[in-house]
Amino acid sequence: MSFTADLHLHSRYAYACSKNLTLANMAAWAKVKGIELLSSADFTHPTWLAELTEGLQPSGEGFFSFEGVKFVLGTELSCVYKQGGRSRRVHLLVFAPGFEAVHGIREMLAGLGSKLNGDGRPTVGASARDLTARLLDIDEACMVVPAHIWTPWYGMLGSKSGFDALDECFGDMTAHIPAVETGLSSDPEMNWGVAALAEKTIVSFSDAHSLPNMGRELTVFQGDAGYRDLAVGLKKNGVEQTIEFFPEEAKYHLTGHRKCGIRQTPGETARSGTRCPECGQPLTLGVVHRVGELSQVGNSSGQRARRPYTKLAPLIELLAYTMRKGRTAKSVGLAYYRICDELGGEITVLTQAGYDDLERVGGEGLALAVTKVRDGKVEIVPGFDGQYGTVRPTG
Repeated sequence: MSFTADLHLHSRYAYACSKNLTLANMAAWAKVKGIELLSSADFTHPTWLAELTEGLQPSGEGFFSFEGVKFVLGTELSCVYKQGGRSRRVHLLVFAPGFEAVHGIREMLAGLGSKLNGDGRPTVGASARDLTARLLDIDEACMVVPAHIWTPWYGMLGSKSGFDALDECFGDMTAHIPAVETGLSSDPEMNWGVAALAEKTIVSFSDAHSLPNMGRELTVFQGDAGYRDLAVGLKKNGVEQTIEFFPEEAKYHLTGHRKCGIRQTPGETARSGTRCPECGQPLTLGVVHRVGELSQVGNSSGQRARRPYTKLAPLIELLAYTMRKGRTAKSVGLAYYRICDELGGEITVLTQAGYDDLERVGGEGLALAVTKVRDGKVEIVPGFDGQYGTVRPTG
């Protein structure tokens, strides 16, 4: 038995997020995508918390349901502080076993001066280590997972304001960090060579700021879709597999300077330095570069700890490509819903649907595109310095 989870997304109360991110819409899109367990997201925001309290129905110990979709109580917190003579900015995913713990967390954050009425992803003036300790004091069943760990800004291992090792960030609380989130710009294999992550479960989630982006990265856990089995999955590496965004398509994969159109591989940066050759400004060091800095030959996670993963391109992008229209075109949206409805959800379409069914429902172009992506036959222009890359089927 297993369940598919997306545990990093946001509500409409987080800054720069769609106003369509309501509980009802999130549940509806989870069904379209084929996601069985969602994070409630943003439970520190008072208005959203009131909606969660009213809408989510207890379905078991530590999990809830809404219109047939299961939820756990989760949020993202932004730690901004100084350590080691440097400014640090680290995003953490936090999961709570119930509303009593959520209220305790809100009281604690308010006591630290966090403004909970604004961003659903509040800023906390405490170190990642101290915040983790405070959360576990509130309820030992709370869980903390560093989010998108390689992102230059706000990633625990990011080049701009992160650390060089997990224990440098969390100190004596390192043992209480069960897992790390890869982020869109890295895949599990890129993390396997980093000694600091060898004992941690590797998970991937969407960080969706809009409904269509839900499920662009997912983790399949062993067990039932609830808090208890989620905790086991995170703490004991009960991951069956992850579904991955092509990391090259993400915004910080390679090093570069977007304003000058400069994009570099790690080898090019090693030869030319870390300043833009056009204007002299510092380059934004990409995730590939940063992973290379922290990877150590011979000090990687063992084979038994590694879990399989699959790279996929979102169905809406493949439809837009094959139909030669923008991804927001009405005809593309109608085709998307029809195909997901007939074939059992986007994840099934992208990973399991046979060629004949894909051709029957979506046409030969879509069948070929999905098959090529599954086989890794893609053309890639990597993203850099905040600019998304592109991934297209070959031909």
